Amino acid sequence: MKKMPSLFIGHGSPMNVLASSPWSASLRELAAGLPLPSAILVVSAHWLSPGIRVTAAASPVQMYDFVGFPESLYRVNYRAPGNPALAHEIADMLANAGFPCREDAARGIDHAAWAVLWHMYPACDVPVLELSLDYRLAFRKWFDVGKALGPLREKGVLLIGSGNIVHNLYEFDSETDAQPYPWTVAFNALVKEKIQVRDWESLAGYATPTEASRKAVPTPEHYIPLLTTAGTMEEGENIRVFHESFQNASVAMTSYIVE
Repeated sequence: MKKMPSLFIGHGSPMNVLASSPWSASLRELAAGLPLPSAILVVSAHWLSPGIRVTAAASPVQMYDFVGFPESLYRVNYRAPGNPALAHEIADMLANAGFPCREDAARGIDHAAWAVLWHMYPACDVPVLELSLDYRLAFRKWFDVGKALGPLREKGVLLIGSGNIVHNLYEFDSETDAQPYPWTVAFNALVKEKIQVRDWESLAGYATPTEASRKAVPTPEHYIPLLTTAGTMEEGENIRVFHESFQNASVAMTSYIVE
């Protein structure tokens, strides 16, 4: 079985599931060029928990984990199967790496997964699992979580960190195409620069409420999945941008692939 890449995808607003845009086109094009995964594991910015958890239902429900959006969004139906056996394997892998992980058969799949996979695998024919973010874990440890999950790529599992490098809803502009703030562009460029030189320590530091990240990363949950994706990278592999754009002035849709 061919080794899969791993991805970080900036997902932005759930309304992106309904839009035809350069972002959605990039996801369709990317998926079309990959082998069909045996399963997909999404590290979700929208699932925070004390300790790491993994979805373990055979048929996970689709969660509409938002309110106040148009009715058309709540009619989007994405019902991919789960994989309880793989969930058990993931929990064991993480536990063996020092990260106890609980299998959660009640949790469904939130829009960090389905609003992205709607464009990539619309047939819902690939099992989907989600991994939560342990809010107690030090940011630099998320590289180690990614490293522990990396061997799944050899088994055809597509690993996706789903969040946003810049995600500030306090400064959100209602116009999707609003010009990005200078600090949105600057922080996005800074992260790109640090990734190019493999400065992982700096990347972990930017996820804390320092002056450098005060505007771009007011809370860390959308940023952390990037660290997990970076942690999957092995010797001789590269990490590159496959899509870059901005939405609502304060959200970076920049997305990366490790291959």
